[in-house]
Amino acid sequence: MNIILLGPPGAGKGTQAKKLWSDFRLPQISTGDILREEQAKGTDLGKRVKVLMDKAQLVPDEIVIEIVDHRLREPDCKDGFVLDGFPRTIPQAEALDSVLKKTGRKIENVIALDAPEQVIVDRITGRRTCPKDGTIYHVVTHPPIRMGFCDKCNTGLVQRADDSEEKARKRYGDYVTTTARLKPFYSARGIFRQIDGVGTPEGIYVELKRALGKS
Repeated sequence: MNIILLGPPGAGKGTQAKKLWSDFRLPQISTGDILREEQAKGTDLGKRVKVLMDKAQLVPDEIVIEIVDHRLREPDCKDGFVLDGFPRTIPQAEALDSVLKKTGRKIENVIALDAPEQVIVDRITGRRTCPKDGTIYHVVTHPPIRMGFCDKCNTGLVQRADDSEEKARKRYGDYVTTTARLKPFYSARGIFRQIDGVGTPEGIYVELKRALGKS
């Protein structure tokens, strides 16, 4: 299965992608995670990207497409993958088609997880991350045992720079005006389905598998 998960930031795409990995061994390809790794390593790419992400601006297509192309050529993507956060625009979707065509592949399923703006803002602004091991918590729905500290390594938790309310609302707006246009783009191919992104991760996953014909 070659899958794209659509949805605004905070819709739960990453959580669902991890469940797909557990059941079907489909690697999760998150351009956001890859770019943050580059920042953590202090590479030239990471430094350029940090300036953009701190301002909640989108990374240029040529950079993102190059990263995705390289990642999809890795051996673990041979039998399928889950794209989380890419493509975000129609030009990116068209570029992805070209990248996949080179290896005789195509996107087979596009699933959108949608939720109201306020739900998304509450999810994003409540997130806290362990800078050491990457574990993600939420101050309301998934708090650590000791508030402010990671359960696994006791490292102080941090709020990502792009998880403020102002930036969360801007990112949601960017999704509505730009990325959501991919819905009719993929609907025309007969591979698009939309599910409710509000609910428990387990309940949403049941709907996701049903949409993929794997229930």
